[in-house]
Amino acid sequence: MMQKYEMTDLGLLHHFLGMGVLQTENGVFIHQSKYAKSLLVKFGLKDCKSVTIPLPTGKKLKKVDGSQLADEGLFRKIIGSMLYLTATRPEIMFAASLLSRFMHSPTKKHMGIAKRVLRYIQGTLRYGIEFTRDKNAVPIDFCDSDWAGSEDDSRSTSGYAFSFGSGVFSWASVKQNAVALSTTEAEYVSAAEATGQAIWLRFVLDDFGEMQPDATPLFCDNMSAISMVKNPVFHQKSRHINRRYHFIREALQEGVIDMRFCISEEQLADIFTKALPKDRFNYLRLKLGVKPVSSLGEAVES
Repeated sequence: MMQKYEMTDLGLLHHFLGMGVLQTENGVFIHQSKYAKSLLVKFGLKDCKSVTIPLPTGKKLKKVDGSQLADEGLFRKIIGSMLYLTATRPEIMFAASLLSRFMHSPTKKHMGIAKRVLRYIQGTLRYGIEFTRDKNAVPIDFCDSDWAGSEDDSRSTSGYAFSFGSGVFSWASVKQNAVALSTTEAEYVSAAEATGQAIWLRFVLDDFGEMQPDATPLFCDNMSAISMVKNPVFHQKSRHINRRYHFIREALQEGVIDMRFCISEEQLADIFTKALPKDRFNYLRLKLGVKPVSSLGEAVES
């Protein structure tokens, strides 16, 4: 291209849209260390005391919690900034998604939780996602749900994560559109949403010349949901589920996905559906590929 157009080779990519990029022989590390620091300065938490997990366990948020109303404009700024940080920090995706449900008339309790997430960021400024090199890597999907997790409308939360065996490259944490009548239904809907994303990712990889001849593994920790996908005769259990979710059965039959069981302890998407205790959170965070930079620490600080 340099022979045809007037351009300059600036070497390896180091920064892109506020993200830092570190490239080595073993892989790529992306981070938003500088942006995370600017958030703490912007919201007056530069010297705050850090916490080990973003959300407290055992407590659920709701719209009316008895506390006074907080500054709505400030709350929206914090959540908006936090959502952009999730581009390289998937472990705070659930916290950001949960807090974004209270953009209208947030309370002081909501504001306190939002600032707690910023305090977690204070202790993990040097964290990012590491992608290691592997020529034989294939996309792997994990999906999970938290049944009736919302205190306001009893809707469940779906979560999924895709990886190539190292860091995750696609993830989501969203509230489901309808109330699930059982854990099986909640897991089934979550798997269907993950299947839609898997189909799209396979199209993208095909455009890149990385055609996927084998079905994409989709790991779920609910055997009843897997049975419902593989055996469509369970009419009594699935007749009340919105028909648009049943395309997952066709995807299975056509070899697009391969539903597989995984134990709950190894369910990666669990971190996108609920607040977790410290040990569990740290284990899944590492599984996501989120870790602090070590030997390249000086580059991150720049």
